Amino acid sequence: VLNANYVRKALEESFHLPYHSPTLHEVVFSDKWQSVDGVTTMDIAKRMMDYGFHPPTIYFPTIVSGALMIEPTETVAKEDLDSFIEAMQAIAVEAKEAPDLVRGAPYTTPVRRCDEARAARNPILRWNPDGESE
Repeated sequence: VLNANYVRKALEESFHLPYHSPTLHEVVFSDKWQSVDGVTTMDIAKRMMDYGFHPPTIYFPTIVSGALMIEPTETVAKEDLDSFIEAMQAIAVEAKEAPDLVRGAPYTTPVRRCDEARAARNPILRWNPDGESE
């Protein structure tokens, strides 16, 4: 609860907070301010990987358009939370000043952007040593 509120307070001026009710173990932001510049929640999540962070839950809850749900555990050190907050604030600035940079992320991962629509339509659910789908 403490860490979620810490993140909320630190990021509330960088990301839209759709609900101002008390935060418990998670905080939900939206991409409302970033979408003005054509940057989506997916873009923000992909850019987080370039900063070395695993992206949080996105597009959930579905009652929030462009939801970005951050659920820090209570065991996360303040230094790690501060690094996460700095990365998120930097991404918010990039979304405003260099939206193409954020839309093109990630840049530091072995695979850039997967074709998620194709993966949903034609799932390959097991590994094939020949690299061919069955």
